[in-house]
Amino acid sequence: MKTLHGQVALVTGAAGGFGQALTRLLLREGCELLLTDLRGPQLAAAAGLAARAAGPAPGRVLGFVTADLSAAEGAVALHAAATKLSPRVDILINNAGLGIYGRIDQIPRASWEQVMQVNLLAPMRLTGLFLPQLLARGSGHIVNICSAAGLVGAAGLSVYSASKFGLRGFTEALAADVRSKGVDVTGIYPFFARTAILDCEQHGDERRRSVPQRLIGDPDALMAALVRGMRRRDVHVYPSLIARQVDLLRRLRP
Repeated sequence: MKTLHGQVALVTGAAGGFGQALTRLLLREGCELLLTDLRGPQLAAAAGLAARAAGPAPGRVLGFVTADLSAAEGAVALHAAATKLSPRVDILINNAGLGIYGRIDQIPRASWEQVMQVNLLAPMRLTGLFLPQLLARGSGHIVNICSAAGLVGAAGLSVYSASKFGLRGFTEALAADVRSKGVDVTGIYPFFARTAILDCEQHGDERRRSVPQRLIGDPDALMAALVRGMRRRDVHVYPSLIARQVDLLRRLRP
């Protein structure tokens, strides 16, 4: 079990449900946080709420960065701003993500390409920018918020699943590349969670069926499983029974 205390962690999508949960949990672990989101005003407000909920935690927030990760320039700008706030970044958490529902021919091209940019290309871009310093130190952690939709595909989720299948493959192969060099890589596969992604953009005549409440996970519980997995240096984290069942079933009955 490794400690996260004193580690500098950059969290993307920090204003969202998972981002706020990660802020609370990592502050309690004693991390120093760099928080980023597309929504600047909401970011500071959400971080303030999360910090108060964390109580007298040993960690602290080092600063905020507003960044649009839907283009390569946004990742470059975020890397520069984060490095200016803290010359050392130990943990990169690629949490920012978009959801979209519908058949690909019914979704405007600009919309589905934006999902691919944020969900898959942004984590790859940021990893490419931050990884050299982690390898030079021989330590660090790359974390990708994947999804159970990256384990199996479902109707209406072809675009979202494509982004998360790609992120799962990237996570697994990256771990094989760098773990022997001291850099850990972790991916987590939550099922539905009580975040804004439940109200994602929808296209086409077939509307998504509502998700039963019993299948919707609590962001704090899901991200607590991630933090435990990071401390254990797990490559894959299945944070709920249903996530584990999905992974088992896809292996037994592809």
